[in-house]
Amino acid sequence: MDIAQLIDHAVLHPTATDQDVIKEANIAKKHKVASLCVKPCHVSLAHDLLADSNVVVCTVIGFPHGSQTIETKWSACKQAISEGAEELDMVINIAKAKAHDWGYIEKEINTINQQCQASNKIIKVIFETDYIDDEESIKMLCEICNKVGVHFVKTSTGFGFKKHTSGLYHYEGALEQIIIWMRKYTRSDIGIKASGGIRTLEKIRKFVKLGVNRIGTSSTETILNH
Repeated sequence: MDIAQLIDHAVLHPTATDQDVIKEANIAKKHKVASLCVKPCHVSLAHDLLADSNVVVCTVIGFPHGSQTIETKWSACKQAISEGAEELDMVINIAKAKAHDWGYIEKEINTINQQCQASNKIIKVIFETDYIDDEESIKMLCEICNKVGVHFVKTSTGFGFKKHTSGLYHYEGALEQIIIWMRKYTRSDIGIKASGGIRTLEKIRKFVKLGVNRIGTSSTETILNH
């Protein structure tokens, strides 16, 4: 199993600069990962940096909170594709999902999916499972994605911080139980991307055994040099 080919190497921190993207693009090319996942403002730069490689450009839509309108997400998707993005990871409207407004969620996913399909691009739908973490909601989201026919469902953004009673914030990221539910309720031809807190080769191997097809991480060098 070629672990590198499972990795979307992420450069998504709010403070990541052009120089950071240049540095991480070199790492992505060195290890021949699946994609370099960058913020929308860096799509054009990443496309230029990766032109001489087989690493594709991935970007995020509605990241990280998913609260933009469907029209705004559609426009962002269109622009990203025009600038060279081959894969688009879209965060669902988390508040609508929490409210079980599944009609809105289906319309949102279908709208972006249709644009990606028409452009022959890959869409990954981010559930943000730090907030959407119950089995019934995961099941509903998977069933919507099955119906619409997306390429991947995805766990987390890595920025789903929750406030605990202690007053401190933290996030869980990709969890085994969530992956089990995703694989249980998602069509076999739809991939699963695990992201959020994945920093070891051991965790990747564990997730792959559970049915994961793609990994989102910013710890590529640490993992692959293990």
